Amino acid sequence: MEFSELGLNESLLGAIVEAGYPNPTAVQEKAVPAALAGRDLMVSSQTGSGKTAAFMWPALNRLTQDSAVKARGPRILVLTPTRELAIQVTDACRKYGRGLRYAKAVSVVGGTSYVMQNKLLAQPYEVLVATPGRLIDQMDSGRIDFGRLEMLVLDEADRMLDMGFIEDIEAIVDRLPEKRQTLLFSATFEPRVMRLAERLTKDAQRIEIQATAAQHENIEQRLLFADGMGHKQRLLDHLLRDEGVEQAIVFTATKRDADQIAEQLGENGFLAAALHGDMHQGERNRTLGHLRRGALRVLVATDVAARGIDVAGISHVINFDLPKSAEDYVHRIGRTGRAGRSGIAVSLASGDDVRRVKTIERFIRHTIPVHTIPGLEPRVQPRTSAPRGPRTGTGRPGSWGNKPGNGPRRPGGGAPRSEGGWRGNSNGRSDRSRRAD
Repeated sequence: MEFSELGLNESLLGAIVEAGYPNPTAVQEKAVPAALAGRDLMVSSQTGSGKTAAFMWPALNRLTQDSAVKARGPRILVLTPTRELAIQVTDACRKYGRGLRYAKAVSVVGGTSYVMQNKLLAQPYEVLVATPGRLIDQMDSGRIDFGRLEMLVLDEADRMLDMGFIEDIEAIVDRLPEKRQTLLFSATFEPRVMRLAERLTKDAQRIEIQATAAQHENIEQRLLFADGMGHKQRLLDHLLRDEGVEQAIVFTATKRDADQIAEQLGENGFLAAALHGDMHQGERNRTLGHLRRGALRVLVATDVAARGIDVAGISHVINFDLPKSAEDYVHRIGRTGRAGRSGIAVSLASGDDVRRVKTIERFIRHTIPVHTIPGLEPRVQPRTSAPRGPRTGTGRPGSWGNKPGNGPRRPGGGAPRSEGGWRGNSNGRSDRSRRAD
């Protein structure tokens, strides 16, 4: 299918062509025409599938026609689970809507100044992108009029439920016009998501884009086993010294781990920074800005904080800790291999993680090959159904990636290995505390 067949306004098509996308993705082919026809939608689609555009294009297409109601509030409301995803959606609105006369987007998220948000809400705008908690605060203050709202979008509804936003979502929806179009997007159609969709939508069309290995065919997935924390740290240090690593995201289980690992990487010569929910919004924005500009080579992040990050330069994703769910694994590795580029995703696991690895493999319908690095092999190789991959590298920096075109190492790519490597106890373990993200 060509973009011209979707039924979008010419101004939108021009912006899409300028963005350089070759053809609509599967979710765009199915969701966009249905949304343009006015149908409520329940859409299951994984990250990296083009789902943001799948709801943003129909939303912006509405703005090419005048509103039937004269009011100052938004015509489109998009709810997201995190600040970062809200910013990404707002940026997408501005990118695709720049050729439209009226398509101003405002984001209302936690961690930012109420004074600034109040000024933005006092001006005319058409699209409101918000996290549920901060939106409730602004609604209670009487600063938002939903009298002319035409479309409600729930992006990553499953994640919003994970974060306990169900009561906020219901409170928001209760104050919206009943006559509206509702689009709900989720990674899965699990029962709780279905129950939410049934309450919020009317005669919704169900669209399910299967999570298959083909969706990540441009991402090479690898599994490395480690004996313990010290071994994991040495593996991470080795992996990041590869000349083929343009930019990488390292995922950790806790905020404390993200801070500690980012600090240690910095001491070892890497341009690294942490990203997690305890950071002030200004600091988070600066960190993401550095990442997008290429001034940051390694981002150490938690799942929630990294949700929605879309940076084309991310060549590698490293799971320092395996995620809690298979869905989170898909979201993590989807940070690389974007915009048609190839990517590499490496997971570090211990023998205790074998069951979790198998759960992930069943979900993605793909067996992750086990790799080893000469000189950094685990003492015991756990039994898995995964095929043995090649011995990765020669035990020296810059040799684990099979990425073509590896050029000279850029400045900031990591200093020579320091004597003694990572800080830690004599047994190679650190005092990492396990607390929720």
